[in-house]
Amino acid sequence: MNELKLSIEQIDPAVLWGPSNDHFEIIKKQFPKLKIVARGSDVKVLGDEHELTVFQEKFDHLVKHVEKFDNLNVIDVERILGSKPSAKPAAAGEGTPDKFASGEVLVFGPNGIMVRARTPNQHRMVDSLAKNDILFAIGPAGTGKTYTAVALAVRALKNKEIKRIILTRPAVEAGENLGFLPGDLKEKIDPYLRPLYDALDDMIPAEKLKLYLENRTIEIAPLAFMRGRTLDNCFVILDEAQNATDMQLKMFLTRMGPSAKFIVTGDVTQIDLPKKQQSGLYTALRILTDIKGIDIVYLSGEDVVRHKLVKRILEAYGDIQ
Repeated sequence: MNELKLSIEQIDPAVLWGPSNDHFEIIKKQFPKLKIVARGSDVKVLGDEHELTVFQEKFDHLVKHVEKFDNLNVIDVERILGSKPSAKPAAAGEGTPDKFASGEVLVFGPNGIMVRARTPNQHRMVDSLAKNDILFAIGPAGTGKTYTAVALAVRALKNKEIKRIILTRPAVEAGENLGFLPGDLKEKIDPYLRPLYDALDDMIPAEKLKLYLENRTIEIAPLAFMRGRTLDNCFVILDEAQNATDMQLKMFLTRMGPSAKFIVTGDVTQIDLPKKQQSGLYTALRILTDIKGIDIVYLSGEDVVRHKLVKRILEAYGDIQ
């Protein structure tokens, strides 16, 4: 009798085996001639060599599906196990339904949430970042520029193209005097960074996101905290860049390491800096336009993906700056 040892430490066993071990029972029924033992992140399988070869290929498909989508249901399990063995190992996500194979889906979040590039300019963001290392995404509220940027970062992390995600914003009050904020540093700055947390909540299961934040695989910090650092092998997003000064934006862009991707998002119609202080985003858009490897995508009211009234509100405020 032959023995096969496998590890599933890179995924959540609860997702793979299913609620009440439903998926595990389906797998055992599919391979009645094998003895399958699962303990923690280790799987041991005993049986005939040919059966073990078929099992390993099917099992790899299941693991890759969980890695890619952070989700697995009974239909997925039955479909993957019921497909014919291939002559070579399948790539991640191979054999999934057509709707999952669509290039429009950037990330599969918890509970089957599919995060897509939903407008032409969001698609341009996706295409541009494949060709450039720095992308400016400029547009009004509700156009999905930050959400799409975060989705691209999470996709890169899931595909192991980078090791870390860093999300940052200038800590500038949006037309309100918040006064003294109690608590530690994290509690003081979190209100400024809440939109970034909201996007991540849609794309990463809560327990995994908590782990990523604790081990700093994902870091969320004010722009001032970027000074003096070299950001390499990571995906970095500067959100609300219209509230960065010339020196802050220059400081941020020059943090870039050899193997990094940067996205800068901003809305030049919502600048919260003091009236006498110029937004550094204006300068950056003017002087960086013709540099190879840097691209600018402008989003408009046509890209608004919030409530239909948001587009009308933007149009109504169009002449008031």
